[in-house]
Amino acid sequence: MLVKLDENMSNSHAEFLRQAGYDCDRVTDEGLSGADDEIVWQQVCAEGRFFITLDLDFSDVRRFPAGTHPGILLLRPRSRSSQAVLNLISRILSEQRLESLQGCLVVADEVQTRIRRPPS
Repeated sequence: MLVKLDENMSNSHAEFLRQAGYDCDRVTDEGLSGADDEIVWQQVCAEGRFFITLDLDFSDVRRFPAGTHPGILLLRPRSRSSQAVLNLISRILSEQRLESLQGCLVVADEVQTRIRRPPS
């Protein structure tokens, strides 16, 4: 599965996902650091990649309705430390593969994962 990490995600997060079997790259790998969210989003969709971010701008269900994109996972850790984010990713993957979240808008913190699925 193709995954793209937003600029607020570290290389250690990408490496963790690669070791879990995902084809993962980062916005920063493409020189899009600091780019407008719309430009980043266009690239994500053009590549058909599931998008993982800490950016609340991607939480708007009206702008990003489930079923209209490859999938978004918005991480909401209490701390934005690299380890806290890694722990959150690990928790999510222990519960389900990202493939089961394709097309969904997902918001996850240390306690729960809320999944908005595409209409059936």
